[in-house]
Amino acid sequence: MKFSFYILAIVFVFSGCSFEPEPIKYGEDNCHFCQMTIVEQAYSAQLVTDKGKQYKYDAIECLVNDMHQRGYQTSFLLVSNYDKPGNMLSVSEAGFIQNDSLRSPMGANLAAVKKESRESEELQDWEELKNNFK
Repeated sequence: MKFSFYILAIVFVFSGCSFEPEPIKYGEDNCHFCQMTIVEQAYSAQLVTDKGKQYKYDAIECLVNDMHQRGYQTSFLLVSNYDKPGNMLSVSEAGFIQNDSLRSPMGANLAAVKKESRESEELQDWEELKNNFK
């Protein structure tokens, strides 16, 4: 009987541990880095640590700056697809655009798109972007 109880307890504990990204609640969730309410779907970002901790950001630059400061071990790094706001892309699938026509919440004028969708534009990859924000 005790054995069954322990098995059920273990199953219960591990079933509550999710390492999958939780959807951003636009207009409700706050940016982990700057504490602004996350409103604009075109610029949001998200990080899930290797321990399942969820961090949400109102802008890609907040994600990058937070990573530089804290050095997270990550399971997921996601950015919103500027061409399909609210649809998240892995940073490995994304290319990053930075120009004055973009109006990201923190003023870096930075957005992410699916790499294949903008072949004619010069896009930064994730590593280039991180290095440019040091």
